[in-house]
Amino acid sequence: MKDIKNVDQELAEISAPFTLNRREFLKLLSGGIIISFSLENIYGWEEAPQQRRSRREPDDPNAYLIIGEDGSVTCLSGKIEMGQGVITSLPQMLADELEVPLKSVKIVLGDTDLCPWDMGTFGSRTTKFYGPLLRAAAAEAREVLIELAAEQLGLPKDKLYVKEGFVFEKDNPENKVSYASLAKGKRIEHHLEKNASLKPVTDFTVCGKPRYRTDSHEKVTGEAKFTGDIRLEGMLYARILRPPAHRAQLKSVDTSAAEKIEDVLVIREGDLIAVLHPTPDGAEEALDKIKAEFDVPEENLDHKNIYEHLLKIPSEGDISEQEGDLEEGKKLSTKIIEGSYYNCYVAHAPLETHTALAKVDGDKAVVWASTQTPFRAKDEVAQVLGLPTENVRVIAPFVGGGFGGKTRNGQVVEAARLSKLTGKPVQVAWTRSEEFFFDNYRPASIIKIKSGLDDQNRIVYWHFENFYAGERSSQMYYDVPHSQTVMHGGWGGRGSRIHPFGVGAWRGPGSNTNIYARESHIDVMASLVGMDPLEFRLKNLGSDKRMQKVLNAAAERFGWTSAKSPSGRGYGIACLDYLGTYVALCAHVDVDKKSGKIQAKRIVVAQDTGTIINPQGITIQIEGCVAMGLGYCLTEEVHFKGGKILDTNFDTYDFSRFSWMPKIEVVLVENQDLAPQGCGEPAITGMGAVMANAVYDAIRIRFFELPMTPDRVKAKLSEA
Repeated sequence: MKDIKNVDQELAEISAPFTLNRREFLKLLSGGIIISFSLENIYGWEEAPQQRRSRREPDDPNAYLIIGEDGSVTCLSGKIEMGQGVITSLPQMLADELEVPLKSVKIVLGDTDLCPWDMGTFGSRTTKFYGPLLRAAAAEAREVLIELAAEQLGLPKDKLYVKEGFVFEKDNPENKVSYASLAKGKRIEHHLEKNASLKPVTDFTVCGKPRYRTDSHEKVTGEAKFTGDIRLEGMLYARILRPPAHRAQLKSVDTSAAEKIEDVLVIREGDLIAVLHPTPDGAEEALDKIKAEFDVPEENLDHKNIYEHLLKIPSEGDISEQEGDLEEGKKLSTKIIEGSYYNCYVAHAPLETHTALAKVDGDKAVVWASTQTPFRAKDEVAQVLGLPTENVRVIAPFVGGGFGGKTRNGQVVEAARLSKLTGKPVQVAWTRSEEFFFDNYRPASIIKIKSGLDDQNRIVYWHFENFYAGERSSQMYYDVPHSQTVMHGGWGGRGSRIHPFGVGAWRGPGSNTNIYARESHIDVMASLVGMDPLEFRLKNLGSDKRMQKVLNAAAERFGWTSAKSPSGRGYGIACLDYLGTYVALCAHVDVDKKSGKIQAKRIVVAQDTGTIINPQGITIQIEGCVAMGLGYCLTEEVHFKGGKILDTNFDTYDFSRFSWMPKIEVVLVENQDLAPQGCGEPAITGMGAVMANAVYDAIRIRFFELPMTPDRVKAKLSEA
């Protein structure tokens, strides 16, 4: 069998994309066993089938793994790798269920010709929802191999067991047969009479053990290939004429000067005006020569009045959650507390901008793309080129960050159109300015909360109004008898009526805002009645033992000591439920009153993510959440005037730096009774609340708006 790395190298060759389909990929593997299994029982835990009903299953149930004649295993997934570590954790799940060494498992990700259909990589769903598919396929493969071994050894199945890629006779382990010899030269579709049972968590030998990232060497040495690293013979680099503002209309354009540059191609088709050149610098020079006039509409909306604009939009709101009776809750309340919480537009700002390389050859197209949604990109290319979807192949190399911002594929469509028009491979790599301009930002939003406490300091009334943040994590997990959550629109709203430009998912869509508002408000109530913030939370969680356990784990590691806030220590605490993952955070901050700078000194995160697949991977993910989360807490904000984006690079859009990093400590709370939950996003969604709560504890000033920039801190201190 060829090594998968060599297969990937072949895919990068100019001819391979048009000749290597799934059948030929199997030939590269030199034969092997293809496993057929039922889709009726592909999940290992009860809640997962609800997800299955909302997605389109692959037509070919054999799509998830291939056992080669040398005993190696190829794992196939439509998911992509953008730093979350599934390149390691998915093979761990497969290896454990199949009973093979982890080093024998290779993985192909995000190739629409080789991998099963997938809706996209987002929402911390890869391990949670794709993992059970993979485990089920591996369990079926294991049972098929046992049946084949039983035939070859002349023994009943119950006399055999599997380990390390071999099938052994229980009473005589010297009598064995390898997966490799069973697979050699065979192409077997083997159907079991009944579905295979999944291995119990207690029998895991690969999952639950810390594993270093299998892509770490490639990325540290620079060998890893991202879309912008791929070169094809005769390829051209494209630069595209862009408007100066959203909703600007092109009045006139003169490309004559650009056309005089040697080897430049100038393309104009409808709304697409582009220059192409064999070098990036040549394309850039040509773009600079284009003279264009745009009609830019006068608009008064900007980052200063956006909240006023959003609140003026007529909306009665929809009740998304209701418990008890609000009027009864008010009657029980001895104190009513109100607060409004504001979050601005935030950019995704991935280090790798949107990039695509397309080659259209007749009625076939292949695109290498930095995308979180390769199958959506496949459909978009097919539609814009008028091709059958089966004639379009999208390959996703390593993706240099996405955070929800690469679910849309504007650069993919542009590259495909230009390749068809020029007859050559074309690369489109957005500049940093284009990345900011065309980003689908986390939406600006407002949360209004009214709450009530009884004479025992229990929350008895809760009214939560959400304006355009999105519903995720708006659900109440505290024990409140009378509560209501009202949604005014969602984060997907587009157009000038709601948002002045595109918005979308930003690493935990909705949750960052909802959790910031709720957990800040919880602290407001605790401070009002003079209770320690941890004690107040534990008192109002009711019988939620799981959340109590996570909170106590974080507090214990942090060394939390009881004190009412503000204590002057700069301590903050927050907890959350992110789609089934429970998180608690404790922070220690220092505020420089002269400069207004907030420095996180130490952050502890305790997380119950269900059954743990790779503790090393989870720890890294949580540390990344803390690091990135400091950006939206302290500095990240998109400034704009009408449709003009004022932040076009990192000179004005300031995000997390190494100098900001606190000491980060991670506590993984074991919970083998629960299936593996999502890990890529949960911890970041609590950063706004824990930092705001810690700042209040330090300087007695409550920030109802993020980010807490130095200028805002100084202004608040002056007012105080």
